[in-house]
Amino acid sequence: EQPPAAQIMLKRVDDPHRFGIATLDGDGHVVHLVEKPDDPPSNLALVGVYLFDKTIHEAVRAISPSARGELEITDAIQWLIDEGHRVRTELLTGWWIDTGKLTPLLEANRLLLGRLDTRIDGDVDADSVIDGRVVVGEGSQIVASTIRGPVAIGRETRIANSFVGPYSAIGDHCEVEHSEIEHSVVMDHSRIVDIPRLEDSLIGQETVISRTRKRPRSLRLMVGDHCQIDVE
Repeated sequence: EQPPAAQIMLKRVDDPHRFGIATLDGDGHVVHLVEKPDDPPSNLALVGVYLFDKTIHEAVRAISPSARGELEITDAIQWLIDEGHRVRTELLTGWWIDTGKLTPLLEANRLLLGRLDTRIDGDVDADSVIDGRVVVGEGSQIVASTIRGPVAIGRETRIANSFVGPYSAIGDHCEVEHSEIEHSVVMDHSRIVDIPRLEDSLIGQETVISRTRKRPRSLRLMVGDHCQIDVE
């Protein structure tokens, strides 16, 4: 039997229009793939786990950008199918979270942080409190702050005069000053300054969030990379 050129994992979902969707024949072989269809032909979603042999490079060279201006992985796999290559499938029946949106991403973050073991590789001053399972990366500084786990703090990050609460992940080379953060993800090279309360949020890379005049009681944000936000 011809070895597969690709192997994909599928999961039955309730909202198939949000995913790449596969159609199988009676023998369970993939016959068609479509990306985020308006009228889904099935509820079998691609979960984002793929194995390819070198034929995928030929497929990528052969396809054209979609209406979104992107080379779609579904189009590349469809090319393999159309050219007679075998695509093997595996149906995922266990737990899976799609992290393409804010709420499930934060849920995945919560589940991962729930498995943390405490490790302090950075510096924590005498005026700071570490409570619960907390990871502080190498070169990071915790100054006059309370960190209540589970919390993961990356490398070369400075937390000063702040509170970082449960289920928060702060990336590398970040700065948090005079702020409170809880149940949020802050990605690398970002600054959070003078924000009274930031929760249930995803902050992209190289983002600056600072307060200007008014004092909001809480913020809920999903912010992309390379942004600056001034909060009134």
